[in-house]
Amino acid sequence: MEMERERICSFTGHRPDKLPWGSCEKDQRCTALKGRIVQELKLAYEEGFRHFICGMARGADLYFAEAVLVMRERCPGVLLEAARPCETQADSWPEQERQRYNAILERCDFETLIQRHYDPFCMMRRNRYMVDRSKRLIAVYNGVPQGGTAQTITYALRRKLTVDIIDLEEFQ
Repeated sequence: MEMERERICSFTGHRPDKLPWGSCEKDQRCTALKGRIVQELKLAYEEGFRHFICGMARGADLYFAEAVLVMRERCPGVLLEAARPCETQADSWPEQERQRYNAILERCDFETLIQRHYDPFCMMRRNRYMVDRSKRLIAVYNGVPQGGTAQTITYALRRKLTVDIIDLEEFQ
């Protein structure tokens, strides 16, 4: 597993409620962020990363997954893994977001279900699963020390991953 870990990159980032543009993906700041995600993915690919793990949350996670799927069409050997915290992850999302989520899931190379039923710790377990299997973490982060993104970054640093932070301050 350690050798494979050298080629695995995970992602963490904020949901729409913590993004300056919320759910408005037509906002130029969102477009700019998606461009930065693509740049980080290209850099990771150039450094030998081929397997990308996404936690499949709304917002930045889905931007990342879609960017990996586009990259997979152009770059040999790219794999996308969906790490789902529980079966009901998207059940309460707006219909359009559920459809987007399911369309991404259908195109993933791998799907890992962390646990069947929701509990208050399933997201944390999903985040640790991703970090424990990776050598690199790409993060969209607003600098606030609370929340799942901050906890995932902290855990990744403790586990000695390379952490590339895309600072949301750049997109204000």
